[in-house]
Order: sequence, then structure tokens, then C-alpha cells
Amino acid sequence: MKPAHRRWLFLAGAAGLAAFYLWGLSGLPGFGNYPGPYGPAILRIAVAQTHATGVVSAVNFEYRGFDTVGEEFILFTAAVGMAIVLRTLRRERERSPVDEAKDRDAPPTSEAVRTVALLFTGPVVVVGWWLASHAQTNPSGGFQGGVVLATAFILIYLAGEFLTFRGFSPAHITDAVEAIGAGGFAAIGLAAVCLGLPYLYNFLPLGETPGAVSSSGTIALISFFVGLEVAAAFILIISEMLEQTLLIRSGGD
Repeated sequence: MKPAHRRWLFLAGAAGLAAFYLWGLSGLPGFGNYPGPYGPAILRIAVAQTHATGVVSAVNFEYRGFDTVGEEFILFTAAVGMAIVLRTLRRERERSPVDEAKDRDAPPTSEAVRTVALLFTGPVVVVGWWLASHAQTNPSGGFQGGVVLATAFILIYLAGEFLTFRGFSPAHITDAVEAIGAGGFAAIGLAAVCLGLPYLYNFLPLGETPGAVSSSGTIALISFFVGLEVAAAFILIISEMLEQTLLIRSGGD
């Protein structure tokens, strides 16, 4: 196929996609005109039923928890796929464990970047941990907290070099944490089934005071496991990408 034919084929496909997209948007309600009954219904009953004042987290981890399990395992599968593709495969060998940036005559990390990264590492860990463990009380959750926790490890890489980052996040520990996070979420649902309850039913006792850290039963526990899985998944993905720079194909340049 000639380049001109490919170009016209692309333009025709892009025009069809744009028309389909605009057609779908034309049927949406205006901003602020929510027609469905589910939002107001959840707002009326969520706090009383779950004692979680973070209603979004109550929806994610209880009312539609089965969907959230699927979303978590999408990320889990992506991280596992990344590891399978990028880890040492046939006809590949590892280079010596050095930071390859030195061989590329790249400028060293500036003191300003190193200082700012190190200063923010601790606070970022605290914020990420708080977000992952307070989903039941505030607008937060394991997904947000896990991403922030992973950012702390990226700051370690920015402040030092790849070997330092790898030392703080060895692959076997990252793999185990990711598996524990994903498996823990599923195990909570199975525990409810073992008790004769629906899958992911909130079977732990609720606290007396809505909005307390320990007042929402399984919601806080699920958010914690989600935070572990999300943080480990992003750390694993970044680590595998950086590790790939240390690989060369045998017989290559």
C-alpha cells in the first residue's frame, strides 16, 4: 500500500472515530444536571450503613467492590506483563551493574535536584500512607495513596542513581508486595463467602462513630491492600524499564 493510500485510510478512520465520539457526547446531560437516582440514594444511606464519611471509597470498596477487584487486577496484569516482557529473556545478558548514564556523558544529578528529592521523599511517604489508610474518612483511597507511595521511590532514583533505587526496591520484595496486595483484596471477599455472606460483604464490626479510622469495617483493610498493590505495581513497572537499560543482546553493538 502506498503512503498516500495509508494516509487517506487513516484520515477516513479518524473522521469516523471523531464523528462517533461527538455523537456519543451529544447525548450526555449538561454539567450539573444529574438525571440518575443512584447518587442521591447512595448519599442518603452510605454513611449510616458503612460509617464511612468518604462516600466515594464506600462505593469503590463496598457497593461496587466486585468491579474494583477487576480494576485492581488490570493493573496487576499490566505489571506482570511488563515484568515478563522486559526481564532477562533468551539471547540477552546483563551488563555490569553500573549506572549507564555515566557512560553517556550525561551531566550528574545537580545538587538542587538531589536536595529537593531527598527533602520530599519522607513527606511523600507519609502522605501516600495517609491516603491509603484513610479512605474511609476523607476523599482518598488505596489507588491514590499507592501512586503517591511509588512516587517516593522515584524520588530516590532522582536523588541518586539506579543502583540506589534498586537497593530500596529489590525485585523479589516488590513482586511479593504486589501479590500480597492483589491477593489480600480477593481474600477479603472470599472470607465473606466463607462466613456465608455475599462476596466482599462488609463483615467486620463497624465503629460507633462514623468517620473514625476504625469505623468502616473492611473498607479500610481493602484500601490498605489496594495501596500496597498499586505502589508495588508502579515501582515494578518503573524498575523493569530502568533495568532494561542494563541489558544488551548478545552479538549486538
